[in-house]
Amino acid sequence: MNTATASPQTTNHTTDHTTQQLYRPVEDRMIAGVAAGIARYLGADVTAVRIILAVLTFVGGAGLPIYLAGWLLIPEEGAEHSIAGGFLQSRQTRSL
Repeated sequence: MNTATASPQTTNHTTDHTTQQLYRPVEDRMIAGVAAGIARYLGADVTAVRIILAVLTFVGGAGLPIYLAGWLLIPEEGAEHSIAGGFLQSRQTRSL
């Protein structure tokens, strides 16, 4: 057991995760890419995230608002702002 080798791998993984950004990918999406973006950010299986959102939708109804919030707040891949951020920015420029 070489502990010197295990430590750098752990710190590199943590560093990579903190610099990774959450976005909705253009490819591998079914509707708006929210589940695919969350799965990529967490390093999880996209099918598991979709199942969790579906279960939350049917048990308590929280899945749909979570998905809609993700669609509005998570920017699309390659975009500067999310849908909500772009809307707020356009409202600010109109009022000036």
